[in-house]
Amino acid sequence: MRIHYIQHVHFETPANIFRWAEERDHSIKGTKLFLNEKLPDMKEFDLLVIMGGPMGVYDEDKFPWLVEEKKFIEKAVKEGKKILGICLGAQLIADVLGAKVYKNRYKEIGWFPVYKTKDAKNSEAFKDFPESFTAFHWHGDTFDIPEGALHTVRSEACENQAFEYEGRIIGLQFHLETNKESAQALIQNSVEELMEKGDYIQSPEEMLSKDQNFKEIEKLLTKMLDRFASI
Repeated sequence: MRIHYIQHVHFETPANIFRWAEERDHSIKGTKLFLNEKLPDMKEFDLLVIMGGPMGVYDEDKFPWLVEEKKFIEKAVKEGKKILGICLGAQLIADVLGAKVYKNRYKEIGWFPVYKTKDAKNSEAFKDFPESFTAFHWHGDTFDIPEGALHTVRSEACENQAFEYEGRIIGLQFHLETNKESAQALIQNSVEELMEKGDYIQSPEEMLSKDQNFKEIEKLLTKMLDRFASI
């Protein structure tokens, strides 16, 4: 399978997705929009992965490349591509599918449990996931569930944590791709967010001490991507 990822900032990389692609002998290439790299032709990939970033889908004045990126995602949807959106990536997919993206009541930063919804039993991506699991979070925005999509995962701080559309498009508000190194990069480049007070904001020490959590989310990512590769 040919994977192409879109990266919005230098410190949010595919991380564990790189390892999965290497282990499964899939090719993986990327476009770094922050370096003004060009997006690929649709014929060049089978799976599109859209990474996270600190900007919002509505920040087109500050980040003009968002306009072109949204058009690119819309075209990928129409052409039947497999798409995985993570955090900002999920918000961009939701926006393209006509759903609202907005500030969440809480910022959610660190390790917090998420829970499958009733719709998850009809989901290709989540049907064999545990009923609840601990995921890594780093977001302040959220999205409405697009019309026609399954609402698959929720949390106490953020009702809409994931959706699945047409069995081939997944939006994740949380992170399964994060490893310890990429978490450290997020912390180093987002210190100001950690200075805020909130019920769902953990310290760097707490986030980085959860070695078992990092292992568990990589297992869940592998399960999800293996399923993606099989459809």
